Amino acid sequence: MARRKKTSPLEDVLDLLAMLPWWACVMLAAVSYLLLHRLAAPIQASDLQGQGGAMVSAMMQKAVIHGMATAGQYIVPLLCLAAAGLSALRRKQRQSLLADVAQAPNAAALDGMSWREFELLVGEAYRLQGYRVTELGGDGPDGGVDLVLTKGGEKFFVQCKQWKAYQVGVTTVRELYGVMAAKGATGGFVATSGRFTEDAKEFAQGRNIQLIDGPQLFAMVQRARQAQGQLANQQRESANEMDTPRTQARVCTTEPVTPAQDAPRPDCPRCGAAMQLRTARQGANAGSVFWGCSTYPKCRGTRAAE
Repeated sequence: MARRKKTSPLEDVLDLLAMLPWWACVMLAAVSYLLLHRLAAPIQASDLQGQGGAMVSAMMQKAVIHGMATAGQYIVPLLCLAAAGLSALRRKQRQSLLADVAQAPNAAALDGMSWREFELLVGEAYRLQGYRVTELGGDGPDGGVDLVLTKGGEKFFVQCKQWKAYQVGVTTVRELYGVMAAKGATGGFVATSGRFTEDAKEFAQGRNIQLIDGPQLFAMVQRARQAQGQLANQQRESANEMDTPRTQARVCTTEPVTPAQDAPRPDCPRCGAAMQLRTARQGANAGSVFWGCSTYPKCRGTRAAE
């Protein structure tokens, strides 16, 4: 497994901000600019109170704040916008990784990934199962926690091991169990592209630790992809159902039909205006007669004609 590169404090801050949704980073950029721009306003004499040393101390404090705010009003928003771009890029990368692996013929697709891609894939698979995923970015030693999952008020830790020709041993599972006990996690997962030793499997039993090897992870990714597709279909069907009444009112009405003199005219259920008989000329109900609001297209209320 490739060693993780040490990063600068600026990169750490950028990674931390990029854990937020991209839109949250954009909002944070706007708020930070407004606040810092206000602090960067020129210092007025009325802002300084006290005499002698107290006034000098207040002046120095104001000057420091003013100087930091003057630079920060541009640096902080730009950093937040960069984090927004990184967050959106990672989101797209997660979706692309999930789709590529789900379409692969077998679990061998996991072997060609970097450790970072592997963690993104695992996180996205759990996110589609309803977990809220916090990516720790690989901070700390390699035996540490990579992802934190929360669901229903419970917290779970995840270790990701992108070992191609390796069996994950009991030491890794024991380390995770120790962190779970220290931090009060409900359970834990160890995900690998390889296999687990028998000792690791025996230790995990009865400790609420689930071991996920390459084939199991591949199956989990496929299920997550299917669930994603089903959700998208449901959303499209809901949107179509909401648009159906407006579409039918727009394409199905024609010239008003003159009713019999003794036929009562009902009131529109939407606006209360008198209704007119109309004939549908398109769609599934072509040729049928129905009551349509006389103020159409201002009002699109309809009633069935008995």
